[in-house]
Amino acid sequence: MEQARWQQIVERPLNLAALAFLIAYSWRVIGNLEGTAAAIANAVVFATWLVFLVNYLANLALSTDRRRWLRSHVFELLAVILPALRPLRLLRYVRLRHFERTVGGAFRSRVSIYLAATIVLLVYMATLSVLDMERSATGANITTFGDGLWWSLVTVTSVGYGDYYPVTLQGRIIAAGLMLCGIGMLGLVTAALASWIVERIEKTRPD
Repeated sequence: MEQARWQQIVERPLNLAALAFLIAYSWRVIGNLEGTAAAIANAVVFATWLVFLVNYLANLALSTDRRRWLRSHVFELLAVILPALRPLRLLRYVRLRHFERTVGGAFRSRVSIYLAATIVLLVYMATLSVLDMERSATGANITTFGDGLWWSLVTVTSVGYGDYYPVTLQGRIIAAGLMLCGIGMLGLVTAALASWIVERIEKTRPD
């Protein structure tokens, strides 16, 4: 089987797996599940991991230049290692299906909407992840969804009030990742704004 054919076959299953992970993980963390409910949520999360792992290994096996494929598909590996990144795949589907219909293919508009959606999803996943890691830790101050959401917002925007902070190693790793994402997003927003200003100046300049 050719790699292009495989990717076409698994496109929808991967999107469904990303959505299933988002729902199951949200249910488990926000609901603070125990017993049978927690086992069901964990089983769904594990199943989605298997789907992404099989897809990664299959693409690697079908690639004609495996070294090049590995270098150009780092996100696929990260989606296997870091579960919180899996729902970001849904943004790719939105970009391909929804943006082209709603903004007429305008590049800057597509980038802006895509960027905004990425920030929202990153903040949400960071909130779930840090709450999952911190809630039961000794001395933790992020113990509710509201605490986690406030922490994620001030972290991604680099405000850093310091009223909430992670105390576990896992939580601090999440914080570092979110900070780096926030810095990168700020750079993209600044570049998009500068591009828009230059375009407006060019349009108003007399011939």
